[in-house]
Amino acid sequence: MSELVTGEAVALELRPAKLPSRALAIVIDLIVAVLVYIVVVIGLVAATSSLDDAAQAAMSVAAFLLVLVGGPIAVETLSHGRSLGKLAFGLRVVRDDGGPVRFRHALVRGGVGMIEILMTFGVVACIASLVSERGRRLGDVFAGTLVVRERIPVGRADVVPPPPPELAGRFAELDLSAMPDGLWLAVRQYLTRMHQLQPQVSWSMASRLAADVAARTGAAVPPDLQAQPAAFLAAVVHERQSRQARQQARYESGGEQAVAPVSTPPVAAPVSEKDVKAPEPPQSRSTGFAPPA
Repeated sequence: MSELVTGEAVALELRPAKLPSRALAIVIDLIVAVLVYIVVVIGLVAATSSLDDAAQAAMSVAAFLLVLVGGPIAVETLSHGRSLGKLAFGLRVVRDDGGPVRFRHALVRGGVGMIEILMTFGVVACIASLVSERGRRLGDVFAGTLVVRERIPVGRADVVPPPPPELAGRFAELDLSAMPDGLWLAVRQYLTRMHQLQPQVSWSMASRLAADVAARTGAAVPPDLQAQPAAFLAAVVHERQSRQARQQARYESGGEQAVAPVSTPPVAAPVSEKDVKAPEPPQSRSTGFAPPA
């Protein structure tokens, strides 16, 4: 899975489309285009029956370029990267920076696609997609585009506990751009499993992760949260999720937020108690995010 990092420095998860779904989407688009082409040709034959052979041949070539090349370009431009085939399989063409495609992107994809799909029966496109790390064909490479999956199957996921209500929105100005993917994953895994750990170990892990987050963001843990590092982590993750939700809404509406692709971090191993060595926490009352008694 690839991610697109938004202008607000949050990762917008988008999965590059695999070759089978892309191939089936292209087949549907070609079937529709060929049917339209047949109808257009029949109409042209009836309308140009009085013309000579050269004129009829010129009209046939024009119809071919208009329907089988110009049609997909127009559809892709007007629908912001969605064609009938892509809609059927939940796919969409986006720019390399994650924004919606424009006419020039669709024009390059369509022009190169005429060679690698129509003239080679899709052989060149299949080979290019298999070689590319993100499944891009030559048209995507030259146009600077990527086909992604918009509909992603929802599986069972651990729920990150929300922060205390008084912390919601407190870190809206926090700079999250330097937070690496591995640290985000570690924080998320800790928050979803902290109640499975012994209180001393849970507090120690939270303290270490909070220190790492503070070092990456350049903002120290607030004094009132130094005894509750888990609450600080939950508030930071909540802020990141809020930014991601806002960016996702803009993306689905065809917004122009500038983003850049990055690689997906590997899945980290589940946290365990023996992995952490930290100093003894201060004594305090025990709550969901407070240090253990």
